[in-house]
Amino acid sequence: MTAYDVIVLAGGAAKRLGGADKPGVRVGGRALLDRVLAACAGAARTVVVGGRRATARPVVWTREVPERGGPLAALGAGLRLTTAEYVLVLSADLPFLGPGTVDALLAAAGRTGREGALCTDPDGRDQPLVAAYRAEPLRRELALIATEHGSLAGLPLRLLTAELDLARVEAGPDAAFDCDTWDDIAAARARIREHGAVLDEWMTSVKNELGIDLDVDTGLLLDLARDAAHGVARPAAPLTTFLVGYAAARASAGAGPEEAAAAVAEAARRATALALRWEAEASAAGDTADGAKPDAGREGTGTP
Repeated sequence: MTAYDVIVLAGGAAKRLGGADKPGVRVGGRALLDRVLAACAGAARTVVVGGRRATARPVVWTREVPERGGPLAALGAGLRLTTAEYVLVLSADLPFLGPGTVDALLAAAGRTGREGALCTDPDGRDQPLVAAYRAEPLRRELALIATEHGSLAGLPLRLLTAELDLARVEAGPDAAFDCDTWDDIAAARARIREHGAVLDEWMTSVKNELGIDLDVDTGLLLDLARDAAHGVARPAAPLTTFLVGYAAARASAGAGPEEAAAAVAEAARRATALALRWEAEASAAGDTADGAKPDAGREGTGTP
């Protein structure tokens, strides 16, 4: 995997949100900034340009000079604190950015002759704050712009991107979706509750909230909950999945995420088998109560 640092721009005025603290606005129970940080968890160093706040993982903080001096000034401030060959540059208001888009940008930026790569939205517009750049040409162009204009404050990003040889990455309709207005926030909150996405969004939010770096087979756990509810009693479903998690944690103490995921799968398998045995016994008891004969093989044939 390409080694990279990341700069997240989180210091805008959010005028279209009435001056609200946009990076702290929650979508799916998580701050927008934390959602962006989760997408680039593989960065060697994460620099956030903006006011300090609690975040889901450690970051390096800095501010542009002057404060709210615009994206180029913020980018210049963040770049001074990075050392990697590649720099991922993101805004703090991307609720649906995922690791897959980050990987695609880094791969495109690494192509021979390219100086970076940026996302394009469904309408073909460039998104320079969903991008990966080679650090050396990025520093060069920022220095040239600062020399020509006296500073980076108040200047548009297009002065930078026009001078760089950039690849374009079509990352789908969601990756570059940003939240500039309250209507955007409402749309993002509604989108994560759509039938096809709500479960994955919820699991991701819970794992981030609990600090769990674990890929689990959601279908396996749902099947377990179904079998426990059907074969034992409805309240058995949440209680059983809790006990499976506890057993897996004990079995994989000190192990890595892959071993922990395997422990969850094994505990779920055993619990599912137990629930199915309970269901079978209940069915057999019902048959006996209705006048059916018990299993003859168990009554006099010597069959174990």
